Amino acid sequence: MPIVPAERLQRLAHLLLPLLLTGGLLSGCSLGGDDPEGPAGRGPVPADVVAGLSQVLERRAGAVRRGDRQAFLRQLAPRPRLREQQTTHFENLRQLPLADYRYTFDRSDLVREDDGYWLTVALHLQLEGYDAVPVITRDRFRFVPARRPGAFRLDSVTDPAWEKEAGVRPQPWDTGPVVVRSGRGVLGIFDADSVAAAPSLIAAVEDGIEDVAAVVPYGWSRSVVVYALSGDEFLRALPAPSGGAPGDLDGLAFPVAAAPDDPTLAGTRFVLHPRMLDVAGAERDRLVRHEIAHVAVGERDDRAPVWLSEGIAEYVSVQPIPPGERRLVTSAVGAAGAGFRGLPADEDFNGADSEVNYAVSWWAVESLARRFGEDAPFALLDAAAAGPADTPRLLSRMFGTRPRELAADAARLIVSTYS
Repeated sequence: MPIVPAERLQRLAHLLLPLLLTGGLLSGCSLGGDDPEGPAGRGPVPADVVAGLSQVLERRAGAVRRGDRQAFLRQLAPRPRLREQQTTHFENLRQLPLADYRYTFDRSDLVREDDGYWLTVALHLQLEGYDAVPVITRDRFRFVPARRPGAFRLDSVTDPAWEKEAGVRPQPWDTGPVVVRSGRGVLGIFDADSVAAAPSLIAAVEDGIEDVAAVVPYGWSRSVVVYALSGDEFLRALPAPSGGAPGDLDGLAFPVAAAPDDPTLAGTRFVLHPRMLDVAGAERDRLVRHEIAHVAVGERDDRAPVWLSEGIAEYVSVQPIPPGERRLVTSAVGAAGAGFRGLPADEDFNGADSEVNYAVSWWAVESLARRFGEDAPFALLDAAAAGPADTPRLLSRMFGTRPRELAADAARLIVSTYS
């Protein structure tokens, strides 16, 4: 049973991005003199230090864009483990369709440590054809002097304590080898142990995009990024859905914000639990359509109750299935026979009664579509997005019904369909 809420990402701390690195030059920062105060009260930072760090970052980004591995590795300190890890990272990045890849930083974030410097950097990365805008993520790098005066090398690209405090959530291509596969409007992120599932999964996503586009009445990119990894670490690191835990779900759709302090939606992606990789067929196809429905709806359901968001995703996911073959768990049929008390609450939607909650939500949306037309659920979603009226008032004003009445009608439809 697909249990796939689309939760919104948590906001991180303040982010300053006034410096742009282009063509090896610093923009918006004078290099004519030292900072009179220096980082963290540890003395002035010479201008050639700022220029040297800027040069390393620009050369690093340029090497990624050009696919120049040797130039990329030349920016690293001669530490074997670092070079091995970064070689893997470079190979991962070269598989991605990069429309933008660059670094910015604020010189006030420089912290001197012995003869080296720690610097908080902002990476701007945009997946061509999938991200509406570049996605800005922060990290903390350590630089050490190179042999040539004024030159530096990267000595570390990670600071676990800082990353934990800042709430940094690495992407799969940041943490280990990935294998990227693509299709029509599909970018799949796999690994060595999951890539065998790529052909069937990408075909399912391609078909799912067409199926969802035929039902969802919104203009959207019709492109999807799907993470299908052999481990569930990335899934478990995502924000918990309403009343549940990410690791308990078959999959999870999640938004990607433009920056920690910018809620602009760059895109919505989804991740599958490893147990779904080998479940090719109708069950996984339905889950994939459910996920893609969340991608198509995007941020339009931000203000909607979970029952409406998930009900629409379930309703869309079953449309290509003949009515007589649309499965429902036995517990939901039994609960419908006893009568639903109302529509599910947001706070425990994915709790112990999640299967029943999804059934109520699906058939509440089904009721709206049957009684008031196929566009009715989306009209309610649009009204909820416009705010500020709450959903019970919208149901009454738009359809002359109440949440309890809608839940009761959902129960009647379930009983008459599955009894």
